[in-house]
Amino acid sequence: MTRSLRGRTLFITGASRGIGLAIARRAARDGANVVIAAKTDTPHRSLPGTIHSAAEEVIALGGRALPLVCDVREEDQVAAAIARTVEEFGGLDIVVNNASAVRLTGVASTPIARFDLMHSVNVRGSLLVLQKALPHLLRSDHAHVLSISPPLSLEERWFAPHAPYSITKYGMSLLVLGAAAELRDKVAVNALWPRTAIDTAAMREIGRTMEIGALRSPEIMADAAWYVLTSDPRSVSGRFLVDDEVLRAHGIPDLSKYAPPGVADIDLTPDLFVRSLRELADGG
Repeated sequence: MTRSLRGRTLFITGASRGIGLAIARRAARDGANVVIAAKTDTPHRSLPGTIHSAAEEVIALGGRALPLVCDVREEDQVAAAIARTVEEFGGLDIVVNNASAVRLTGVASTPIARFDLMHSVNVRGSLLVLQKALPHLLRSDHAHVLSISPPLSLEERWFAPHAPYSITKYGMSLLVLGAAAELRDKVAVNALWPRTAIDTAAMREIGRTMEIGALRSPEIMADAAWYVLTSDPRSVSGRFLVDDEVLRAHGIPDLSKYAPPGVADIDLTPDLFVRSLRELADGG
């Protein structure tokens, strides 16, 4: 089997920067059609990238790009963006639910307005995009939905410091669990999560208030996503995948290119919701 996304149409939310943009770039290298669906139409005062700069990168790498302003909280915008995608490219094969809102604060210190934002983007937004895309995915012979959300685990350490955020990210994963079963043999629905923290604008924002160590680049998530999205939809669905496990399963044990030079894997900043590299090394 020759793996490629050539000619496939991807709708990626939150694709103007970070992991979403890295996945868009990886697909572009195959000659894919990539919809950059995000809110940033004009340069942000502190965050890099817009839908237009992302589209330029996709085109430069050999893909076709469609930049669309799309707030996943707004049903009309999502419906219009999906319709425009199908009009432009003739169909839709892949949805990547990457858009996310984060605030790592506890029950007492999370404003309800912030929880509403996280729920609206992370859970409701993922459901809304899937609903609007589903009629078109069902017509594809290579239908995939990939959620950037964690494996399901009820360890209290993943909830105690930041339960409101955790609830919304686990909500995305619960949607994967249910949708994969509902759409079995029709649409592959999977989740993908990084073993270590990833160097994104969101992580740099978190780094203003807490100490953050060495980070892997977003390209590790993009390469792992590529393996998932180029797989046979009937063979890989309902999985909660971790980036390094995906790459090692495909014969890529050396992941040093994704880390800063000279930084050992075990010294990378662990991510939430998964066992750290140090735990794995200690047999945990």
